[in-house]
Amino acid sequence: MTAFEPFRIDISDADIEDLRTRLARTRWPSDLPEVGWSYGIPTAYVREVCEYWGSDYDWKTHEAQLNRHPQFVADIDGQRVHFTHVRSPEADALPLVLIHGWPFEDFTDLIGPLTDPRAHGGNPEDAFHLVIPTLPGFGFSGPTRRAGDTATERSAALIAKLMAELGYERYGAQGGDAGSFIAPDLGRIDTEHVVGVHVNDPITIPSWNDDGSGYSAADQEKLATMRDWSSRDTSGYAGMHSTRPQTLAPAMADSPAALAAWVLDVVNTFKDPAKATPTDAIDRDKLLTNLSVLWFTDTAGSSMRLYKESQQWGTELPNSGVPTGIAVFPGNNTIRGIAEKQNTVTHWSEFDRGGHFAPMEVPDLMIGDVRDFFRKLR
Repeated sequence: MTAFEPFRIDISDADIEDLRTRLARTRWPSDLPEVGWSYGIPTAYVREVCEYWGSDYDWKTHEAQLNRHPQFVADIDGQRVHFTHVRSPEADALPLVLIHGWPFEDFTDLIGPLTDPRAHGGNPEDAFHLVIPTLPGFGFSGPTRRAGDTATERSAALIAKLMAELGYERYGAQGGDAGSFIAPDLGRIDTEHVVGVHVNDPITIPSWNDDGSGYSAADQEKLATMRDWSSRDTSGYAGMHSTRPQTLAPAMADSPAALAAWVLDVVNTFKDPAKATPTDAIDRDKLLTNLSVLWFTDTAGSSMRLYKESQQWGTELPNSGVPTGIAVFPGNNTIRGIAEKQNTVTHWSEFDRGGHFAPMEVPDLMIGDVRDFFRKLR
């Protein structure tokens, strides 16, 4: 049996002061006037965020909030795995694993309503026991030490073992971004135990020979976009992660301003397109809490290895046959034809607000859709 060690976050005052000192000593570059976000994140914007991060943002307040929920660490197949485990007060609740992507996905606003719907105006029959793992290479799961350990395939195998060790014979999986690869992969490798898979804005990368035959006009348009994606100015971050993650890592490890600029620029690309900035789409303190976790654990560099080490990008993925629910949000590039080839889609929802980081942007919509999908599978 795997030993589960209780865990609490406890960042030292010295580390907090070091972060503030580094932010205060940032050497800021000049900005071009009137180019907005077309050259990347505007220095004036990231500087404003960083000045708040270094002065008014209170890490200890948010650390205490993170510590409200039971956390554990375990060694699974030689990999440290940190996870939050919140049992529902409803005895017959369905176990559900929530899987994040890059750079993070904060499920904090989902925990109460999903585990205890009775206390949040919902139906107690919709209750879940939640397991929220931190992926290898991220946060308190620590930097990885071997090539390949951040791969989505590796994460799926570790999560399947974690759920078995927790004694869950029957469970659901939910994920977005990288989690939209990992959750369906759980359905493939742990089919006997996974009752359903829910994904938000799944990443559907066409294989080289996919000509889109039979796809809708909307899917054909998205297919053309994906074919041309590598040449678009919004793809630069993924190209760097998937080819030269170690080149970028020193900047991310040494400068919190560099970390904030890189991550917030990606958030801006995929947030709700109706929102002007990342902090318009997602609560500023929530963004900074997640940035702080990457900073304090020095895992920004190792987290990027996921792009280089995962083998599922653009491959023909088999359909597990597990019922799958898909929620798509504004700005998504999900190609329904590909999603339906790779999954047994029994539930499809489209929303007019939110974005790629839906659990952080529109938790109310995510809660409702997860409940609706799994209600039929209990």
